[in-house]
Amino acid sequence: MTTIAFIGLGNMGNPMAANLVKAGHTVHGFDLVPENLTVAKDNGVVVMANAPAAIKDAEVVITMLPAGKHVLSVYEDIAPKAGKGALFIDSSTIDVESARKAHAIAAKHGLGSIDAPVSGGTGGATAGTLTFMAGGAREAFAKAEPILKPMAGRIVHCGEAGAGQAAKICNNMILGISMIGVSEAFVLAEKLGLSHQALFDVASTSSGQCWSLTTYCPVPGPVPASPANRDYKPGFAAALMLKDLKLAQEAAQGAGAATPLGAEATQLYQLFNAQGGAGTDFSGIINFLRGDAT
Repeated sequence: MTTIAFIGLGNMGNPMAANLVKAGHTVHGFDLVPENLTVAKDNGVVVMANAPAAIKDAEVVITMLPAGKHVLSVYEDIAPKAGKGALFIDSSTIDVESARKAHAIAAKHGLGSIDAPVSGGTGGATAGTLTFMAGGAREAFAKAEPILKPMAGRIVHCGEAGAGQAAKICNNMILGISMIGVSEAFVLAEKLGLSHQALFDVASTSSGQCWSLTTYCPVPGPVPASPANRDYKPGFAAALMLKDLKLAQEAAQGAGAATPLGAEATQLYQLFNAQGGAGTDFSGIINFLRGDAT
């Protein structure tokens, strides 16, 4: 099997690394947070003292980091030290320009690379059912695909460098907009005396059907697995949704694309975060729309 370095063992990275271990790979991991390293060790990851130590002898390097500046800093540090022919996979959600710069750093040192952000949240990371949206050369993608499979339900090659990040921010803009739309509908239904279950039964089998309704319903009851049944404990925190919406707006401005609903969703999540919702699930925006305190 393959020796894999995994840098960034947070809420997403740790279960992803655990699934690689279960698949028989040797995983060397590093994270700046000691508690994350403890969890990783319990999951069978070989914990290393720093990122350069983690990548020593690694055939594949996976990063899952908060922002583009972190990815570029780590790439600048470790790419010169990576083994010949190593493949770099960045599964962070970052801006397209930073993703392309990361590819350039890898190429400068003769390394293959793909940007491969994910969708599916912590539940998908744990279950190994994430959707990977990959950008990069086909040769690099072909090498990456078998590594991604133990963590994935679906893997899509979206195009050249940065295409994975482009797909991710477009997808999450749809998600943010649709969650607000579903939440507004339930708030209106409450005012009109319509039960949550009645609206769900109609909309989930009619033209209002969408993932935000059928899989992640923002009210308790109709979808038992949704965060609404756990007091909006995050599977995907509102702070992360705001981050992705901001990335989409930055990309839209750079590309000259009109995204008025994306802009409005960004403003609403900005307000929701500012009023204390940042650490709750993004579906908790229904409480903000009701006028409830978080």
